[in-house]
This record gives sequence, structure tokens and C-alpha cells, in this order.
Amino acid sequence: MKKVLYAGCVLWLAATWSTDVNAQSGAGKAPKKTIHLFNGQDLDGWYTFIRDRGKNQDPKGVFSIQDGVLRISGEEWGCITTDEVYADYRLVMEFKWGEKTYGSRADRARDNGILFHSVGEDGGYSGTWMHSIECNIIEGGTGDFIVVGDGSDRFSITSPIASERHGTTPVYQAGGELVEVNRGRINWYGRDPNWKDTLGFRGPQDVEHPVGQWNKLECVVKGDSIDIYVNDILVNQAIRVRPSEGRIQVQSEGAEMFVRRLDLVPLAAGR
Repeated sequence: MKKVLYAGCVLWLAATWSTDVNAQSGAGKAPKKTIHLFNGQDLDGWYTFIRDRGKNQDPKGVFSIQDGVLRISGEEWGCITTDEVYADYRLVMEFKWGEKTYGSRADRARDNGILFHSVGEDGGYSGTWMHSIECNIIEGGTGDFIVVGDGSDRFSITSPIASERHGTTPVYQAGGELVEVNRGRINWYGRDPNWKDTLGFRGPQDVEHPVGQWNKLECVVKGDSIDIYVNDILVNQAIRVRPSEGRIQVQSEGAEMFVRRLDLVPLAAGR
């Protein structure tokens, strides 16, 4: 009887472990044709999560559709999150900034972001986001990587960096020394070393268009690598990205932003 019970426990543990692994790895869907994550009509395929409110509780309409465009008001901190888990794709977003800003960021650089490979609990990071890898969308810093992790090596990226940093922050440089980070950021190559967190900031090398003009952000997610293009210019790269699949989140973080395109394109059809 003891042997039977022991064998049963082993099988149960193995099955449980296998289920957990499958829930965390290998579940990502790679698009075989273009997936319009934003359909221009509603938030089908997404759910909202607002800090201090929770899932699908958005009474102020932080995320709304206006004339076929997704408006992110920025009034409350939160995100929309895909229902599906994705891997191996080219994400194309067309966005522009609005005029409104709110709260602690009312006079700060307009700030949002796309979070890739989002895993774990909603609000697991700062009560707002899932743990993930972020492509920052911020005035003067669109294309920066940020590790939205738990400080462990479960969330990390490796990038080639320049010999000179912005203070202690690494800066992307093709062919540079490879550095792994599991917290903090890696700035895009042209970020102004004298960047200031002020509304309307623009640096001399910025490739993002001014407020009110449409931009194209393209993120090529292939295996455990991510390449980021802003208006068709390669601005940042990461390899050995962990995790390498997960949900996608789009943030609301104090600034009004409009999105008219948000597609996942098969890698074979892209770069």
C-alpha cells in the first residue's frame, strides 16, 4: 500500500509540475497571419486592469475607442492586457501623443509603454503591471528597455552597450560589450545624456516625431531576442531575453495617447 501511495504521489507531482511548466512555457502563440490586436471598434481580445480598481473596472474610461482610434487618457495608472499569450512576432504600433497629462506626471515627460512577455499576476509589479519586459514610450526615451521584473534572473535582458553610460545606466550600441541586466533599463542609442523629465522634452537625436504627429513603433520579437525600431530606425536590441513569451500589455501612465494601429505580423512577412 505504501508503495502504491508513493507511486501515486510521484505521478501527481509530475503531472502538477508539467501543468505548471506548460502554463509558463511553450504556450505562446506565433501568428501565422496578421493579427489585428486593435480592431478599431472595441477592446475584443483585451482586458483592462486599473490600479486600486482591478480587472475590467474602468469607470473613468481610461481606455476608450473614438472614431476608430484607441484613446488612452492617462488619467489613471493601468493597462490593457491581451487574453492570449504570444511568442515570435513583429508588433507594429502607430501612436501619437495627446495634450492631456495627469497627477504626479502632469508636468513630466509624456510616458507610457508596451510590456512584452508579461507573466504572473495582474498588478504583480507596483500594484499595476504584470512582471514583464518593457519597451518604453516616453518623450526623449522611446525605445528604451526596462526590466519590469522581480529582481531575479527570471526577468532579464542582455544588450550590447557603449563604453560611456548615462550616469549608471547602460546605453545601447551595436557591437558593444554585452551586459546583462535584471533590473533597471538600457537606453536607446540616441537618448540625450542630459535628458530631463520635463513635459515636451526633445533631444537632438530624437527620431520620435513631435507631439500630435503619428509615429511607428516596430518591435521584432524572435525567440529570446527583441529588436526595436522607431520610425524605421533601429534604436535598441536585446538578446537572451527572459521570459521569451507571455501576454502583451499597453500602459496608461499619466499621459494621453492615441493608437490607430496595433498589429502582430508573422516574422516571415517582416524584418
